[in-house]
Amino acid sequence: MNRSFYTIMAAQFFSSLADNALLIAAIALLVQLQAPAWMTPLLKLFFVLSYVLLAAFVGAFADSRPKGNVMFITNSIKFVGCIFMLFGAHPLLSYAIVGLGAAAYSPAKYGILTELLPPEKLVAANGWIEGLTVSSIILGTVLGGILISSDVSSSLLSYDMPAVETGIDTPAESAILITMFIYMVAALINLRIPDTGARYLAQKTNPIELIKDFAHCFVTLWNDRLGQISLAVTTLFWGAGATLQFIVIKWAEVSLHMNLSQGAILQAISAVGVAGGAVWAAWRVPLRKSLTVLPYGIAMGVVVCTLALYNSDMLPDTVLLNFYSLKLHLNLLPAYFLLMLVGWLAGYFVVPMNALLQHRGHVLMSAGHSIAVQNFNENISVLFMLATYALLIWFDFPVKYVIIGFGVVVSLIMYMVMRRHAANQAEYDSLHLIGEHKH
Repeated sequence: MNRSFYTIMAAQFFSSLADNALLIAAIALLVQLQAPAWMTPLLKLFFVLSYVLLAAFVGAFADSRPKGNVMFITNSIKFVGCIFMLFGAHPLLSYAIVGLGAAAYSPAKYGILTELLPPEKLVAANGWIEGLTVSSIILGTVLGGILISSDVSSSLLSYDMPAVETGIDTPAESAILITMFIYMVAALINLRIPDTGARYLAQKTNPIELIKDFAHCFVTLWNDRLGQISLAVTTLFWGAGATLQFIVIKWAEVSLHMNLSQGAILQAISAVGVAGGAVWAAWRVPLRKSLTVLPYGIAMGVVVCTLALYNSDMLPDTVLLNFYSLKLHLNLLPAYFLLMLVGWLAGYFVVPMNALLQHRGHVLMSAGHSIAVQNFNENISVLFMLATYALLIWFDFPVKYVIIGFGVVVSLIMYMVMRRHAANQAEYDSLHLIGEHKH
């Protein structure tokens, strides 16, 4: 990996760190506004809406100029979303603006990998970017939880600027301000990303033509035998992952008796597992064997179901470790283990699928367009799953039944994907055999 690759990694780390810290701050802001519980998952829904609505346009935008320039512009849009949130706009609207920046950021972030690296390095590169992204999710979620905690927020709010009234008076607002500084760091690193020299045909500007072009790319990727399998898996993974973020927070509240700050840190534990699975996959799974990881998706759904069976009353609340304010409780160890296992399985099967999808997309079309198609599919899944979850919360379904249903659906879909892959392989072998007989 060259120096440019590590600059991209640094930019992605800080931008993702801010995204995840801001999510926790936005949830705290909704609590502060006494918003109904079903509105919390809508934060992520509004965030990903731009991925769906602008899918036909962001790929062309990402391919229209150097990717580092695209990443700087889109990171600046995220900063504007923070300003809206900080100065009174509704959290859903403000987080939607941040999502607008993220939607245009993503094709550039992933597309530049195919410009910099040969195909045989894509799994390793994805292991790096997914591992680092998940590390930023861990730290960002933990950071968000820490920033809204009473001890830290009171310290932040105690600082006053002489003769200046900032209007920042709550833990959520102080957390948003810190997040804005992190976005600024990411933007400065974006400016250091070099131009790879990759240039594409002049991008269309007519919206109708862009939509037709996107539709062609969409059909092309879904008709490809390998592309459709990897696209189906990543679509399921990101929809499930986004929903699981909110399920874990609700599960922590109901089954483990935790507040939002503690639940945010618990959520980060599953991300530790994802990072471990991603790194292991990058080390152990070459691109040509990427489809061998499909059974791990079924296993992930089964393990998710076991979360519903556990609550913190099953074991005594014994403190095993007490280091300053950090306490490790015996009754939470099974929860930590289950969440980490779910994360590890998810990271292990999604990284090879991401690499395979990027490779097929790069072969069949341009990098930016293929990532835009991927984002469209993945975020349709996110929208559907989050809307379903919000509806279940609105109807006051018990969280344990939500978790079981979620796990069963994930396992069933992965089983259907495996059946489809087997059918594709049988068809390919049959055609190959017919070709040999002709010769």
